[in-house]
Amino acid sequence: MARLASLPAELIAGATPISSSASQLLPVAGPLAPLLPGGGLQRGTVLMVDAGSGHDGATTLSLALLSAATSAGSWCVAVGLGDPGVVAMCELGVDLDRLALVPDPGHRWAGVVATALDGVDLVLLRLPFPARPAMARNLVSRARERRAVLVVLGSQRSWPEGPDLTLRIEKSTWSGVDGGYGHLGTRQATVAAVGRRGASRPVRRRLWLPGPAGEVVSEMAQHPASIGLLDPLASTAGG
Repeated sequence: MARLASLPAELIAGATPISSSASQLLPVAGPLAPLLPGGGLQRGTVLMVDAGSGHDGATTLSLALLSAATSAGSWCVAVGLGDPGVVAMCELGVDLDRLALVPDPGHRWAGVVATALDGVDLVLLRLPFPARPAMARNLVSRARERRAVLVVLGSQRSWPEGPDLTLRIEKSTWSGVDGGYGHLGTRQATVAAVGRRGASRPVRRRLWLPGPAGEVVSEMAQHPASIGLLDPLASTAGG
């Protein structure tokens, strides 16, 4: 795993993106697939993980989106996450040999992301501050041109360009010893997805984020008696 202050030319040259593949999708972990059109990350698109919804788990969800793609051979770059935790990423299934970290890009973050989109299949960006419209438009265009996927971890207000798909944690509850107090073990979360075109009808999925072993698990897999695993939202998600 690379842990770098910037993206040197040798990293981009050494990364072998699979964006030339005939497939239009990058894979995701099985429990997340029903949230995404086609069951995967569409190349050339921007996906937002809403970190302003008032519920925790957005960082875990965004990292979980990387796991299957890295395991399948895609290179990924995570920009602005600080120290997301190596153990947690491994438990989520992220292949650290296929991930480069740029923990603190500072004010150069847009240039770092643009460079990364030129050479890898998937870029995860935690916005350090709201993006200017021209910045966001440039990165959206770059992702489309390079057939890469840009995952933005931020709020709707911080990204002026409407994403192709937004994932939002509607509610989350930690479980642990003594009725939820003490050591936190698992988190049950309801994740909603809404977007453009084929994703215009919102859906939600109840997940363990993380599950008992640190991975993402569907509520149905953890509790077979659970119902309502995938339901249309009563109203369109906004903001």
